[in-house]
Amino acid sequence: MSTGQTWTVGVTGATGYAGGEVCRLLAGHPNLRLGGVHANASAGRRLGELQPHLLPFADLEVAPSGAADLAGYDVVVLALPHGESAAIAAQLPADTLVIDCGADHRLNDPEAWARWYGGVHAGSWPYGLPELPGQREQLAGARRIAVPGCYPTSVTLAMAPALAAGLVESEVVVVAASGTSGAGKSAKPHLLGSEVMGNVSVYGVGGVHRHTPEMIQNLSQAAGAPVGVSFTPTLVPMSRGILATCSARLLPGVDADAARAAYAKAYADEPFVHLLPEGQWPTTAQVLGANTVALQVAVDPDAGRLVVVAAVDNLTKGTGERRCSAPTSPWACPRPPVFPS
Repeated sequence: MSTGQTWTVGVTGATGYAGGEVCRLLAGHPNLRLGGVHANASAGRRLGELQPHLLPFADLEVAPSGAADLAGYDVVVLALPHGESAAIAAQLPADTLVIDCGADHRLNDPEAWARWYGGVHAGSWPYGLPELPGQREQLAGARRIAVPGCYPTSVTLAMAPALAAGLVESEVVVVAASGTSGAGKSAKPHLLGSEVMGNVSVYGVGGVHRHTPEMIQNLSQAAGAPVGVSFTPTLVPMSRGILATCSARLLPGVDADAARAAYAKAYADEPFVHLLPEGQWPTTAQVLGANTVALQVAVDPDAGRLVVVAAVDNLTKGTGERRCSAPTSPWACPRPPVFPS
């Protein structure tokens, strides 16, 4: 994009957490202008009623989300639940830059899509994680981009350097904690404040979470060979953020110095991935509202395992396929502020 050029952006699903976050980021971008916000369930209402923190855009009227409504923008962001993006994207002009925050175009394998999501596979788009080895070249000039899932972003960036450098065996174990915004805005009894506060729970146990095949796809790409992932997600009483603890068995001869050196080399030129100083551990507060990942690496010599901890904001660095159409929420999500322009 040349200096001074402005692109218009339309966001559908703008009344949800992910769509609202996109609007927040657009408010501070010098070359992108939010031209319209879209959401079928709340069409006709003012955005300020639904996203009161988005003061610069408070008077925008929410429009419907049909392809015809979205066809006039330079960039279209689809912040929709899985299964809803593909039909709209297929009708948009080929020269429109389309960014899908849902899962519809992330997986390369049609069988994996059918197993984990059901229905017909819409095809895969260039995967929007430039820090993944070999991925930046795939994104150059792309007009269709699949935004990574939130859990896969943290796990991929935590384990890809070790697998790419041949430091660990190809079986990865992940336990990750997420805040409630990952489930979206739709009313769900188990996400009520009175249910969540003072409570930590697991879900998707036993390899049934839909983000698992995305992790396997990414880590296998990094390793150049099949990788297995055992993933256990947990729900913790915070509104946003993910803290992922990932581990794998070390190969013979790999020590802590070699592990840290591999990560320092892998992310030396990546401005949004921060390998923290030794002794400092990632927290979700470090990455709130930012396109950054905080990482720390350790070796457990008695267990013979590499342990990597990653923190991301699940609404900013990677996003899940969450329900974005509901106009109200039982669990208010504190958001970074947006000030009037």
